[in-house]
Amino acid sequence: MRPRIAIDAMGGDVGPRVMVAGAALARHRHEGFQFLFVGDETQIRDALKDHPNLAAASEVLHAEDVVSADAKPSQALRGSKKTSMGLAVNAVKAGDVSAAVSAGNTGALMAISKLALRTMPGIDRPALAALLPTLKDTDVVMLDLGANAECDSRNLVQFSVMGAAYSKIMHGFEKPSVKLLNIGTEDAKGTGTIQDAAEALRSAKGLSLDFRGFTEADKISTGEVDVIVTDGFSGNVALKALEGTARFVTDLLKRSFRSSLRSKFGFLISRPATEMLRGHLDPNNHNGAVFLGLNGVVVKSHGSADEKGVANAVEVAARLVEDSILERISEEISKIGQSTPAAAAAK
Repeated sequence: MRPRIAIDAMGGDVGPRVMVAGAALARHRHEGFQFLFVGDETQIRDALKDHPNLAAASEVLHAEDVVSADAKPSQALRGSKKTSMGLAVNAVKAGDVSAAVSAGNTGALMAISKLALRTMPGIDRPALAALLPTLKDTDVVMLDLGANAECDSRNLVQFSVMGAAYSKIMHGFEKPSVKLLNIGTEDAKGTGTIQDAAEALRSAKGLSLDFRGFTEADKISTGEVDVIVTDGFSGNVALKALEGTARFVTDLLKRSFRSSLRSKFGFLISRPATEMLRGHLDPNNHNGAVFLGLNGVVVKSHGSADEKGVANAVEVAARLVEDSILERISEEISKIGQSTPAAAAAK
């Protein structure tokens, strides 16, 4: 299936020029990609002049308005029929494109996507999932990263199934390992919600995942597990802490290497190692969070992403379409049925 992807060209800190350049890089890597750019037509066509190969595989849909970075979700919903973000998501709903990518306001994108696409059968709430770097060769899938501040055990079970399906596509694992984020690894630790979710996952039969209990926040980056599941409040706090720590480490290294002539000489010797560290921590190399659980593929790019980061987000969207993420989630969710303790408690 050749993916056709809608790009909210007005989202992000820079706007059309970076979004178009990122799409051009993605198409250079994958010749079959097709695009629908949504936003100010004049700006988009001006940016496309620098990428004739991309222009030949693209259409432009003019949008009168843009969702501002500080817009409330309710405001974004009211004007969604005129904004670049709203029109991009609605193109997914109409079946005109396979997926949508936006670097705009996260809360607004979540609200617009949920209203337009609705949740899949068997899914109560969508979750925001992303790939985070680890010490191993593969990234860890973590969700929810902010879509749902409060979750019940049923939500956590569904997130586990969706996260595992995402991991299977991105990493090719047959049965991805899954752990719930908790304040300890002992079976007795955690809230009643976490305990109920763990019991439901232990008792579920036939799921394509390997539930391994609990993990703590200091283990997120070790790579000991393929999928980490939590509520959106805890997930967002953990994500921001990880991002802050990465900036702290890189800034501290810069300061240290500039502190003296000897340090500068040491930097020259260790430069290959520091460049590898920078690349591993560069958010552009892991760009592209996904709203899982909707009747359509929507990918959120960092607002500050450069063209490489945008290309990665586009490639994530295309891969989920090509490997039928919606069908995979639907098949796994159907296995949960009404037999688990969490499902029974929800009746």
